[in-house]
This record gives sequence, C-alpha cells and structure tokens, in this order.
Amino acid sequence: MEMPKAPAFRKLIGPSFILLGLGLGSGELILWPYLTSNFGMTIIWAAVLGVTLQFFINMEIERYALAKGESVFVGYHKKLQILPIWFIFSTFFAWIWPGIIATSARLLAEVFGISNVGLLGIILLILIGVILTLGPVLYKTVEKLALVLITIGVPAIIALTLYIAKPGDYSDLFSGMSGFLGPFPKGLPLASFLAAFAFAGAGGNLNLAQSFYIKEKGYGMGKFGGKITSILTGKLKEIALEGKDFEYNSENLKRFFNWWKLVNLEHLLIFWGGGVISILLLSLLAYSTVFGISTPGAGIEFMIFEASEIARQTLPFLGTFFLLIGGIMLFNTQLTVLDATSRIMAENLLILNKDRWQTKTLPKIYYSFLWAQIAAGIIIFLTGFSQPLVLITISAVLNAISMFVHIGLTLWLNQTELYKEIRPSLIRIGVMVFSFLFFGYFSLRTLNVF
Repeated sequence: MEMPKAPAFRKLIGPSFILLGLGLGSGELILWPYLTSNFGMTIIWAAVLGVTLQFFINMEIERYALAKGESVFVGYHKKLQILPIWFIFSTFFAWIWPGIIATSARLLAEVFGISNVGLLGIILLILIGVILTLGPVLYKTVEKLALVLITIGVPAIIALTLYIAKPGDYSDLFSGMSGFLGPFPKGLPLASFLAAFAFAGAGGNLNLAQSFYIKEKGYGMGKFGGKITSILTGKLKEIALEGKDFEYNSENLKRFFNWWKLVNLEHLLIFWGGGVISILLLSLLAYSTVFGISTPGAGIEFMIFEASEIARQTLPFLGTFFLLIGGIMLFNTQLTVLDATSRIMAENLLILNKDRWQTKTLPKIYYSFLWAQIAAGIIIFLTGFSQPLVLITISAVLNAISMFVHIGLTLWLNQTELYKEIRPSLIRIGVMVFSFLFFGYFSLRTLNVF
C-alpha cells in the first residue's frame, strides 16, 4: 500500500490545537499560575521543560500512528496482551476526578452570581455529554470547539498579561527560566510540583490520544482508518482498528519524511509554541497581580483573588472578563478530556474483545464510557468532594505515573515495530529515556518510595 502524499501545511492544522486545549485547562491556567503566585518564578523553568519533553513524547506517538495508520494502543497490545486492562483502569481512575469542570463552575458562578457551584458543575458535565453526543462527526466537533475557544481566549489573556506586567516581573520571569534545576522553594509540596510538571501540556494517558486525532485527521497511513460518528446524528462509517504498513520503497519513505517534517512543524508551532507562551504569560499574570501582595485563598480561590487584583489595577470589567474566559476555556478542556479518555477506554476494551465484537460497535462503547464518566463526576459532586485544586492534584499525580509507563512503551514500540529508516534518532531516544527516568523518579518520590 502506498503512503499518501502530504497536503498543504494549512490543511494539517488541527490535532495540536486539541492537545493544546487539554493543557490550557490544567497546567497553564491553573497549576503553574497557582505555584508562581505562591512560590515565585524560580521554578518556571520546569514548565518550559515539561512542555518541551511533551513535544518529543507526542511526536513519538505521532510517528507510530503516521507510519502504521493505527493507534499506539493496537501496537502496545501486540507487545503485551494485558496492556489494554492497564490503560482502561489507569485512564478511568486518573481522570474520574472532575477538578477541571469544578474550577470552570467556580469561575462561572463568580461571574454570574450563582451560589450552588456543585449543581452548576453537574449541569456543565451534562452539557458536555450532549454536545459530544449530538455532534455528527466526533473529531470535527472537538477540533472546531478547540480552534474557536483557543483563538479567542488565549490572545485575550495574553494581551491582559502584557498590559499588567511590569519590567521587574519580566526580569524575574527570565531569571526563573534560566535557573534550570535551581533550588526547590521552601514549603512547595512535591506532589503539587509533580502535578504541575505532568500537566505542562496534556499529561498522562491523554498524550496517547494524539494517535487518534492524527488518524482521524487523515495523517499518513491514518487516512485509511475511518472516524467515530455520533450514534444519534452521524452516519455510521467503517472503522479500521488495525492499520497497514506502507510498501517499503524509496518513494514511500520520501513521502513519510515529508509528512514527518510537516507534522513536527505543526506540533512545534501550535503545541510547543502556544503552550510555552501561554504558560509563561499566564504564570506572569498571576505573579504580577497577587505575589507578595497577600496570600491567595485556599485552593482555586487564588484565581478569584487574582481577578479582583486585575480589576483593581485596570478596570472592573476586566477582572470579570478574566474569570469568564477562564471558565469557558476550562469547560472546553473538560470536554476534550472526556472525549480523549472515552476514546482511550473504548478502543482498549474493543482490542480486548476484538474476536467477539466488530469495530462498528466502537461508537456505542465510546458513548457508554463517556456517560459513565459523567455519571461518576456527578456522584463525586453530590458527595460534596469538589475542591478543584485537590481534585486536579490527585489526577495529575496519577497521570505522572501513567506517563512513566507509556513513555517506555512508546519508545520500545517505535524501536522494534517500525522500519529502521524511520525509527527515532539518537537525540529523540535520549529525550525519551530522560523523560522516562524523570517521571519514574518523581513518581516514586511522590509515593514516598525514596
């Protein structure tokens, strides 16, 4: 089979916006601003390092899907047949905590004067389920929402940061960026640091969803894979669980490397560039407004405090605008999280039962997992356990452990299952090994093994 020709660069844009949206709602908008507002800019280097490592991790995930036309989960299963069970449970328990939508509800409740935040969180979860269920082609629904909200929200918040930040704040930012592996701030919980590092980007098993998105976008051999459609409004399409190798010849290798150049550029500009700029300026905004003025309130209340300082230093409506944009962006992040996790669990369950179930059942499995997660989130809200920062930190620590596992698996997969000419370079292997050891070490430290 021939490797398809790569289209114009502008037609490739899309998957990295989705992954950027996942990061904006966790590390960029919540965890790193929280840490810098409490502990200063001396740790901001770790945010840049985290996004950079995730760029290389994501590209190795893309490499496999680009060449094989199947998700990395299919490849993992070929190596170890028990792995789908791990990915189902590690995804469900790491992302069952509705910390992101709890934060969205808290910010939107502040804007509109709503007192029952838990009820608003439940309503938002149900709204997400309705949007994903009614969108005819799932990928297009998620991509369009990410494109619209990011292109509106990110420039608005960046403009606000540039307006408020003072020259001394920029000096502290650049100093923190250059302080690689500098002294650890006194009082900074290791779990919170690991959570922020894991969420400097998408984080956890969510990185692996990139293989779904590029497949459904039609990257490389993914062109032959098919798309998940709504069970209510979409037209059922044939979905190929297992991909096919392209024929080994000079022309197909040339086409692969052309794809590889373009998808690296797409991910570098949108995911890495957008992620680094967003995380630095949003952290700078928090640092400029609340650091050293007063101790921010417990948990996510620091964002409310930050908004009040923005209003005080500029105009009252800008503080409200900050909360509104943040709440909407977090809503989009939770929607994308639920889509990605439902895809991961649905495909892994189908892989386990591929001898009994046909691939046409994948949409039904996907929507079953989607609404099961929404139901679990509602139950957590009803129990009253709705402190956003606690929920997000729990999720992030579990996801750091998941990253330790899948980084090693992805490197093993690419080194053994791909044509020798298209395997990772020594530099990329080195980055993957460093990432594997880094996440392994900090995961063990957080679990008090050392």
